[in-house]
Amino acid sequence: MSTLTVVHVGYGVTTQDRGRPGFSDMGLGAAGAADRGAAALANRMVGNRPDAAVLEALLGSVALRSDAHVVAAVTGAPCPVEVEHADGRVRGAASHEVVLLAPGDTLRIGMPPSGLRAVVAVRGGIAVEPVLGSRSWDSLARLGPAPLAAGDVLPIGADADAWSWPVVDAVAPPLGPTPGEPVVLDVTAGPRDDWFTPSWRSVLTEQDHHVSADSDRVGVRTTAETALVRAVTHELPSEGVELGSLQVPPDGHPVLFLADHPVTGGYPVVAVMTPASVDRAAQLRPGDRVRFRLLR
Repeated sequence: MSTLTVVHVGYGVTTQDRGRPGFSDMGLGAAGAADRGAAALANRMVGNRPDAAVLEALLGSVALRSDAHVVAAVTGAPCPVEVEHADGRVRGAASHEVVLLAPGDTLRIGMPPSGLRAVVAVRGGIAVEPVLGSRSWDSLARLGPAPLAAGDVLPIGADADAWSWPVVDAVAPPLGPTPGEPVVLDVTAGPRDDWFTPSWRSVLTEQDHHVSADSDRVGVRTTAETALVRAVTHELPSEGVELGSLQVPPDGHPVLFLADHPVTGGYPVVAVMTPASVDRAAQLRPGDRVRFRLLR
């Protein structure tokens, strides 16, 4: 079996796939890739099946040495990419293009100028041992294959589509926000928008919200000049919450639930992001500005 050896790894590089849905009655969320669109694109670029496992890297900063001929692609945050040959020669590559690795080559992925999470796919998928049917690391439940460490050897699997071979010169331009502009996230109202004063719509949509440093795969925490105000002040019994929920704690600043969110919550959810906006939220860095756009 072909393998990749982790030569260098930064903070928070994990294996992810489409997650493990179906265990919410046991209190376990689905987890999976935070930016699902980036993971799906990376798998398509190398000819993988949609459920193939990929690597998700915070701020890039990972190096992988191949022991075989490998087809790879890096999507998500637009990281600098290069290939170092066994003899020390370095050739440039790029994110969002198909990259060919020979035995002994090292794929090096650096820090992106914008965005937070890079996705690395190799043809055949990352074949670490699944847990409850998924190769995803769940940071809230502490379940699944552990985050990568230097020296780890990652087996490459057979989760490629036999009828789909990547086009080596294919490039998929990254779609990111305009530099200097806030990231726009589309949301739909509810289910608990009636727990807030009527001004909640203008408070949510007519000001910039800023990403806090204590954000993670569970959720993106935000702050703003004006907080949302509750109209209903008594406690809400715990109820189910979905991916993309905007849960509002007592301070009035929404928390945007990502892949590792809890399955229940005791604070009201004022709105829910669209799937595409969940992917954009997964790329937010601390300090980034956000604008919410209410669809209905």
